[in-house]
Amino acid sequence: MAKKTTKFICQSCGYESAKWMGRCPGCNEWNKMVEEVEITGKPRKGAFLHSPGGGLSKATPITTIVSEQEERVLTELKELNRVLGGGVVPGSLVLIGGDPGIGKSTLLLQVSSQLSKYNHKVLYISGEESVKQTKLRADRLHISSETLYVFSETNLEAIHQTIQEITPQFVVIDSIQTVYHPEVTSAPGSVSQVRECTAELMRIAKTKGIAIFIVGHVTKEGSIAGPRLLEHMVDSVLYFEGERHHSYRILRAVKNRFGSTNEMAIFEMKEFGLTEVNNPSEIFLEERSKGASGSTVVASMEGTRPVLVEIQALISPSIYGMPRRMGTGVDHNRVTLLMAVLEKRVGLLLQNHDAYLKVAGGIKLDEPAIDLGIIISIASSFRDQPTNADDCIVGEVGLTGEVRRVSRIEQRVQEAAKLGFSRIILPKNNLGGWKVPQGIKVIGVSTVQEALQHALGG
Repeated sequence: MAKKTTKFICQSCGYESAKWMGRCPGCNEWNKMVEEVEITGKPRKGAFLHSPGGGLSKATPITTIVSEQEERVLTELKELNRVLGGGVVPGSLVLIGGDPGIGKSTLLLQVSSQLSKYNHKVLYISGEESVKQTKLRADRLHISSETLYVFSETNLEAIHQTIQEITPQFVVIDSIQTVYHPEVTSAPGSVSQVRECTAELMRIAKTKGIAIFIVGHVTKEGSIAGPRLLEHMVDSVLYFEGERHHSYRILRAVKNRFGSTNEMAIFEMKEFGLTEVNNPSEIFLEERSKGASGSTVVASMEGTRPVLVEIQALISPSIYGMPRRMGTGVDHNRVTLLMAVLEKRVGLLLQNHDAYLKVAGGIKLDEPAIDLGIIISIASSFRDQPTNADDCIVGEVGLTGEVRRVSRIEQRVQEAAKLGFSRIILPKNNLGGWKVPQGIKVIGVSTVQEALQHALGG
């Protein structure tokens, strides 16, 4: 006979404890431990007997397995296809997270409509809206298709039964925090419910070859709510980012078993839905003011795509004993490190100055190739000396002041030439072995001092 026991589970990281604690030892969050009832006993009949592909589990020699290219289904959004690695893979489980009201439901409803145009059955399941509310959203987006089914339900057993009746090729779950498993006694949205429901949806996707999109809520820190195990279970994890007061949205892949990670797509939110931005570099640079100090353009790689972004720096004397170091779109610890390099290797006295850095356009950059652009922006603002508006900067900076090589330099230079830049400053070790596009001058530097001489003339 099954026994009921209670345990306390952290709602942020999934840490389990036999007693309540004010602070979670796993993630150090306060007041996140919630009591949940656990039923222990014999497993259900038939549980854990079948493999994801159906039938009994059986070990197979790897030499006898025939590898086949994954068939992909393309949507009308080319940017989404690229982020997914070339299209939607049948039988895949994709998790999409983002802030409330950012446009996750709008994006998936548009994708559902596009997939249904090619005689694919699509089941859109909403646990947060009624069928009529979903219809109102579809009318606003001018969506109408006979192969697009809408279902409002939170019971996982009812969802499974509906999938068996309709036999769709694609399913959207909006959202996983509202779905509950009847055999799990905890409340919807808890760690146990999210884990069990995702595991059941993964089994449905793998056994029936259905591509399932799951919408996940995010915490105030920006990570997907629920256990960290959730991101490990799914095939792809996409983050939908952006500011509510801006019309541009960024779809970023942080995990993808069927393609490269760190891919990025730009969308613009309009009255009739989301439209893709084919050339984001123009969007990020269209409002750049020429002749201003503290502004440089860097060529960053977002997955397989080069993106040109403006980095702005403001250096001002500090009125406090501890100068401030702030960064928007870039790690402030990196700003502190690069300012130390400028002080030690170049001789700029920055210890009594506040430093504020911003990546224009709301994008977040974390690759090392933007180091040299940050350093030139800081030096330009400190000296109040404007940079050349036709310069593009690329390079990683070491602690000894050397400029190190970066990857995919040819793609970065081609993107800069396409947008009309006449000169690009890059690491000296990246010269040679590739063709320089016409109309752009390439300058190789080996130290930070050389880069400042070419960019600021001293």
